[in-house]
Amino acid sequence: QVQLVESGGGSVQPGGSLKLSCATSGFAFSFSEMYWVRQAPGKALEWVSTIYHNTNAAYYANPVKGRFTTTRHDPTGTLYLQMDRLKPEDTALYYCALDPKGNIRGQGTQVTVSS
Repeated sequence: QVQLVESGGGSVQPGGSLKLSCATSGFAFSFSEMYWVRQAPGKALEWVSTIYHNTNAAYYANPVKGRFTTTRHDPTGTLYLQMDRLKPEDTALYYCALDPKGNIRGQGTQVTVSS
């Protein structure tokens, strides 16, 4: 059974940082592309980042490029999202997912950026 459990969200002032984690189980994490998606209040799910399993190359949506960094630790099956220079428009529920549309995702962790 696939399990994706996000943690690390919280409230932070603009310009601050947070690091999200996603603990996974029930599938071959080390052979899987992994994704971060987010959903802001009243908006659709939005792709944030992809990290490939073989090269660890990561790609980012334009709004977060240069501020967010996705990494993975295959031995523990954990996915990370380091978020720096956060902006109010980054406020959203953040999910790790097995697909870029977020059809298979965890329960999410809330990130709120506000002064």
